[in-house]
Amino acid sequence: MRQLSLVVTCTDRKMSMPCSTLRARSLPTGSTEHRAQVWQARLNEASGLIPLSSLYQGEHWVQARQLAGAAALAGFAPQMWVASAGLGLQPITASAPAYAATFSPRHADSVGESTADSVRWWNYLQVGRGNSTLEDLGRRGAVLLSLSEVYGNALRNDLSALGALGAEAVLIGGSADIPGLLRVPARATLRSALGGTLTSLNVRMAASWLRHCTDGRLTSTTTARSWERWAATADKAERYDRTSLSDEAVKDFIRRHVQLHPDYSRTRLHRLMRDAGLACEQKRFAMLYAETMEER
Repeated sequence: MRQLSLVVTCTDRKMSMPCSTLRARSLPTGSTEHRAQVWQARLNEASGLIPLSSLYQGEHWVQARQLAGAAALAGFAPQMWVASAGLGLQPITASAPAYAATFSPRHADSVGESTADSVRWWNYLQVGRGNSTLEDLGRRGAVLLSLSEVYGNALRNDLSALGALGAEAVLIGGSADIPGLLRVPARATLRSALGGTLTSLNVRMAASWLRHCTDGRLTSTTTARSWERWAATADKAERYDRTSLSDEAVKDFIRRHVQLHPDYSRTRLHRLMRDAGLACEQKRFAMLYAETMEER
């Protein structure tokens, strides 16, 4: 069986709450390099390591873990890797403490204020902690990546190196086309056919791509055409008539429902809001949720 590296992103939700020093918001001001060095020193001193396969939680991670099964059914020998703003590129078999670090802008635990900051942070993190590079994975076999837009931006140098290698690689999502990589942009119009929320859309699209990989080649014309034919029939625009809320109204909703449902995750609270006919974009809700919980 041919080796296939599956690269997915980490999740905000963790098995346990991180300590204050392992939240990016606690890092000192200064250059990105200095902040990355401080962060790595804290990780090195941390205890309570948890296997990555168990550390991450939520719908996105449930779907990510199922990718290996889809890859095996397509005739590959899969190996899963996690791209993390806190850890760099790591195999799912690695362990780490609970932490909070993200490339998402305006988030309390964002590692930088701009895309350029994110690129620099990732490069420093990879040098200090990364277990491997995308280019290394491309030399070993095929690579299937499921990345959000912010991760596509942060990893753009690594993605360019993978593309230049001429490896058999597919990027689901990301932020822009990369020379040498077959990219399938995220398509919200497939959410109805694939199920779940937009949080797990890219991973579900990756699993769908593997189901159409019937000739054992990740980037073959046969695979691409089969998937595109399916996508053309599955496309369905979704229309919502929800009421928009101010930031303070969203935070008030979060405060009230955290008291009513203390065991609800952020994702579940967001779904509860949407089901109530109220509008708040996912990234904005995540930012306001983090601010609300910090205020508490």
